[in-house]
Amino acid sequence: MSNLEVSQFTHTPFYCEENVYFLLKKLCKDGVADADGSDLFVVFISNDKKQAFFLIPLWHQKASTRADGIILWDYHVICIQRKREGNSHLVWDLDSSLSFPSPLASYVSETIRPSFQLFSEYQRSFRIVHAPIFLRFFASDRRHMKDSVGNWTAEPPAYEPIVAEDGTIHNLNEYMEIHASDESTNMEADLINSVFTHQLGVVIGENQLEEFFSQIS
Repeated sequence: MSNLEVSQFTHTPFYCEENVYFLLKKLCKDGVADADGSDLFVVFISNDKKQAFFLIPLWHQKASTRADGIILWDYHVICIQRKREGNSHLVWDLDSSLSFPSPLASYVSETIRPSFQLFSEYQRSFRIVHAPIFLRFFASDRRHMKDSVGNWTAEPPAYEPIVAEDGTIHNLNEYMEIHASDESTNMEADLINSVFTHQLGVVIGENQLEEFFSQIS
């Protein structure tokens, strides 16, 4: 396990995708991950709805006011690190109240709780993107955090918006748009290979997360 503390990472509330972007860079820089980030994966958690009353439930989140830490996000972003030297896969979630990082199995059972019976409207899908690809292509000008008249719905980070290597200034919506119909229904080699080549990665269901990473080598 790493000795890094959450307080050592860049974290702006409600900007989880940017927080993860800088988390990836720090893990690589500090030698906690491979220098090129090849053992890291960005995971967008969302669903078809992304609107009031049909948000995605996650447990053990710091922003929650409940004892069980449940909160309803419109979407959330975490990092999963492929296991190294016999250790388990690790989840880096800056908004979680669980251990940091958490073993994937523990995070799934405690935060995602796939065995918990949810109405279909609350079912969650997972977009998995290889970190080296994400670091090259991700961009956000934060337009999604402004209301209809241009006011911020949450105070933005002080640093400049993230621009992709190719000059793209905003494509966050492409990562956030996740539909159950996009989910792959099997774990064949083609799906695993796709995460290493596709800019937007692959989409799987909430019951497939551990199986997917069990096949990542």
